[in-house]
Amino acid sequence: MIRLTWVQPEDLVGHELRQAAEDGRDGPAVRDIAARWHAAGGHDAPPRAGASEPGAAALRPLAERLLDELAEIPSPLDEPTGLPEIIAACPDWPAPPAAPVRPDPARVLGAWQGRAAGCVLGKPVEKIPREGIREIAEATGNWPIRGWFTARGLPEDVARRWPWNRRSAVNSLAENIDGIPEDDDLNYPLLALSVLERHGRGFTTDDVARLWLDELPAGRTFTAERVAYRNLLDGVEPPRTATRRNPFREWIGALIRADVYGWVNPGDPATAAEHAWRDATLTHTANGVYGAMFAAAMCAASLVAETPGEVVEAGLSVVPRGSRLYDAVRRAADDADREPDFERVVDLLHERHGALHWVHTINNAALVAATLVHGRGDFTATVAGAVAGGWDTDSAGATAGAVAGALGGGVPDPWRMRDSLASSLTGFDGVGLGELARRTQERMRP
Repeated sequence: MIRLTWVQPEDLVGHELRQAAEDGRDGPAVRDIAARWHAAGGHDAPPRAGASEPGAAALRPLAERLLDELAEIPSPLDEPTGLPEIIAACPDWPAPPAAPVRPDPARVLGAWQGRAAGCVLGKPVEKIPREGIREIAEATGNWPIRGWFTARGLPEDVARRWPWNRRSAVNSLAENIDGIPEDDDLNYPLLALSVLERHGRGFTTDDVARLWLDELPAGRTFTAERVAYRNLLDGVEPPRTATRRNPFREWIGALIRADVYGWVNPGDPATAAEHAWRDATLTHTANGVYGAMFAAAMCAASLVAETPGEVVEAGLSVVPRGSRLYDAVRRAADDADREPDFERVVDLLHERHGALHWVHTINNAALVAATLVHGRGDFTATVAGAVAGGWDTDSAGATAGAVAGALGGGVPDPWRMRDSLASSLTGFDGVGLGELARRTQERMRP
């Protein structure tokens, strides 16, 4: 039997109930739905898995009804998804530059290099919690993390306790890295570049959707992206693709798609955020969309800024001041600025956000901001902090690495891989980062 993850209604109700608790919809109506679901034998959201046991399919008709009932209950939080409302909620919304900005090409290449390095560092330990990542690193003489993970010298008991990510360990350990392996955190920037090349800077959300259907294999999507993909195949139009039976609409998927929108708008966080908004609203709402805008604005600033602090502030300028994401990132950045021990910073993040799923936007964005501020431009410390935090290791590593690589105008030699990126996307398999940097520069404002 094929267990199709992340889209079956019986697998979504528990996640939607958790989303309801997070966005303030935890009143009597939601409690009644939860009671009906549990009385019928429905399960809570699994902490890491994306599918339930086969027998749960019998609950599918009930799950569909309950998901639709939950969708009718509005969140009381003031967290808009419309772009005009978002801008109105950002008192520091940045003005566009008076003239086009042309960054040093080394910074654009450094951004691509940093994203690739941070992603690959995090790949083998994805889904391993923070304590396991540290135990692996310590057992192999790599703590604090200063290089790629390795299975060489790893004690058998540690390997059994904390098994590598099954799909990634074959091509992302020090002993087997040969070029840059495929990953969704690298495929999505390629898609963003493609939509800009095909449709120009005026691209729409519908353009992104059509490109996905043309070029993105459904099996390469996860969580909110897979739900939106299925919605498209069901004939649902954007932006409803982001809300129909999609409990993952505030998870990290939109944030990992946003970097290129920043890189093609150097020094212009506002336009970068608008481009990211068009992409993100295919799959996400509220804080999920803000995460994409935050990342795009940081990437726009990273090509011209001098310090990580400037970059994080640029990111915050496009996030609604009253949102959960703004509060989480603001507190994380402040903690990182005053606390010399980064492990203590991460302790605070886990105390505040430990109940969130490991691929949620809020906790991972806060971790990225914290490691950027605390790393103070040191590439290794920055990507190591993003991965050691123990949430979405490859995604957080990629975003933090992109910013740090751009700020540094490149990455240190130990983090450079053979310049060939594997991808299942048409025309991209084997592409070099230098070519991607050149094509990115061609999409900048003329």
